Amino acid sequence: MPQVQPIILAGGTGSRLWPLSRELYPKQLLNLTEEQSLLQATVQRVHELADILPPILVIGEEHRFIAQSQINDLDLGGPPMPIILEPVGRNTAPAVCAAAFYCLRQHDEDTLLLVLPADHLIRRQQAFGEAVQLAAALAQQDFLVTFGIKPQSPETGYGYIEAGDNNRVLSFVEKPDLETAKRYISQGNFYWNSGMFAFTAKMFVSEMEKHCPAICEAMREAVENGTMDLSFFRLEEESMTACPGDSIDYALMEKSDRVAVVPADLDWSDIGSWKALWEVSSQDKDGNVVLGDVLLEDVQQSLIRSEHSLVAAVGLRDTLVVETADAVLVAPLSHAQDVKKMVSQIKERDRDEYRLHRTVYRPWGSYTVLEEQPRFQIKRLSVKPGVKLSLQMHYHRSEHWVVVSGTAKVTRGEETYLVHENQSTYISAGEKHRLENPGTIDLELIEVQNGSYLGEDDIVRFDDDFGREK
Repeated sequence: MPQVQPIILAGGTGSRLWPLSRELYPKQLLNLTEEQSLLQATVQRVHELADILPPILVIGEEHRFIAQSQINDLDLGGPPMPIILEPVGRNTAPAVCAAAFYCLRQHDEDTLLLVLPADHLIRRQQAFGEAVQLAAALAQQDFLVTFGIKPQSPETGYGYIEAGDNNRVLSFVEKPDLETAKRYISQGNFYWNSGMFAFTAKMFVSEMEKHCPAICEAMREAVENGTMDLSFFRLEEESMTACPGDSIDYALMEKSDRVAVVPADLDWSDIGSWKALWEVSSQDKDGNVVLGDVLLEDVQQSLIRSEHSLVAAVGLRDTLVVETADAVLVAPLSHAQDVKKMVSQIKERDRDEYRLHRTVYRPWGSYTVLEEQPRFQIKRLSVKPGVKLSLQMHYHRSEHWVVVSGTAKVTRGEETYLVHENQSTYISAGEKHRLENPGTIDLELIEVQNGSYLGEDDIVRFDDDFGREK
């Protein structure tokens, strides 16, 4: 098998899994079915393949520190994973283009690119490895290869691939209605479109130049003019902003006459909705999937998930209930695909619930909003050992810190001092300050903010270990 370069696509927000999945903490970073996040499971799956290069991860810049932390937690050893930052989202075709041109800076054009979404569930590792080997053999014959999942049911939530003789793809078809899906199943040569691909770098670039040259040229420039940002590679924003947005299916696979499919039985799911999650999760004797502090009475075939408070459900059938600290979703499981419409409403009303949770993750740790009022806000901060926040200043708010556990090293103006458990300190508006955890355990503190404006954008950074400018 040729040298294999995995490309893991970790963009997207997974809005059908709201309120758990948010713009700043999307589906691929969540632990939905296992102890690992979907991103971690994908990296682990690739790591277990033989003779591969370290995967290239393509991700939005707002998720870079969370993703890097999750990858580091795997402790896989070997060289670090390259992480490419997208300054703007432009769908999968530009993302794969960027990774291909980045790969070609270090490896030859016969390198096999194995493109994998970061948010899919695959439970049959051996079958996955065998499918990759079959795809590699076809890719070496100058095919663009897609992985087709053998359908287990007439699913209307997936696109389908129609296969012909010798693994050639006859057509890609959109999500069908139920009767059409049943017909596809009965014909026996239709497969679910998994969104996984394999091709040589040379063949991919050649076909992209032929079928969508604008995307190809824009992303070539985005890589050529890209820059290192700490351990990340940041694509040039101007070139990527000018790049047309399109999926790899529409931009390339449906246009090329060199497309082949590898049928695969992987126990696969894209977990594209709450119903899909219910289907792949362990169910109790009544067909319920339950997580968190939940009490049930006469409930069947339902998914009930509590992240924060007690959820008590009585007499429900085929129902979805998901509770988080700031939102509750209730819907029939049969309407799980429509959750995306609700997220659109929330976004149109400019509410924060589509974008972030009450707990927000930062490269230094996290903060949780405990109380929010027009002129004050209370947060709980958790700072990792040996880490410090940026040297910063706020125009419109003062901050009062109370240390709950650990020890804080505080810079305030020209002075630096320690604040221990049950002690506090005060930072006035307009005063330069910095918070640091010099200890070996997490620093936990309560922050009370007062002022006329409490937005996260009221911050001026003078120095930052994480390369953030604002």
